[in-house]
Amino acid sequence: MKNQHTPFAREGYPFIGGVAFVTIVFALLGWGFPTIVCLALTLFTAWFFRNPERVPPPGEKKVVAPADGKVIFVGKVDDPRCGSEPVTKISIFMNVFNVHVNRVPVSGTVIDRFYNAGSFLNAALDKASLENEQCGLVVRTDDGLKVMFIQIAGLIARRIITYPEVGDRIERGRRYGLIRFGSRVDVYLPPGSAVHACLGDITVAGETVLGELP
Repeated sequence: MKNQHTPFAREGYPFIGGVAFVTIVFALLGWGFPTIVCLALTLFTAWFFRNPERVPPPGEKKVVAPADGKVIFVGKVDDPRCGSEPVTKISIFMNVFNVHVNRVPVSGTVIDRFYNAGSFLNAALDKASLENEQCGLVVRTDDGLKVMFIQIAGLIARRIITYPEVGDRIERGRRYGLIRFGSRVDVYLPPGSAVHACLGDITVAGETVLGELP
């Protein structure tokens, strides 16, 4: 998959390059203030698309956070895509200052991928899980458990990027996509999982343990 060892997400290169080009043009024209503004925008854009290295903790049953951000929901829900029993949903909200490269919560094989076009409500709202544009993956672990995680567009985010396809093998902690400019990721843990995440927790993608599989 893409962006495994790049300092910036490749999807950000056109944005970084575009603003940098405008900065150079203004500088060559001797326009001081526009140059300073565009230089600041260039630095912010590069920082937004940063792609730091992360090392997941040992233990394949540990579910790691798919996103940097803040836990805004932890609770039981019913979702037929995860089976007939209630599952635990954990929602992580990413603001514009968070790293937006997403990482795989658990190792396994992608058995379903779905995309739903929708609205662009504030991703922090509960109804964003149902009404906003989203792309989700359902993964079957080596133990036969189903774990679902869904990238959800937000008020400003207008592009969800998801690399894996059905049948792909994905590994815990590896990059699997990103959402541009503010969004959220929901993770659905199967029945019997031990949940460690609490409301208000600050997560680090690929490193923070949200729970453990049964």
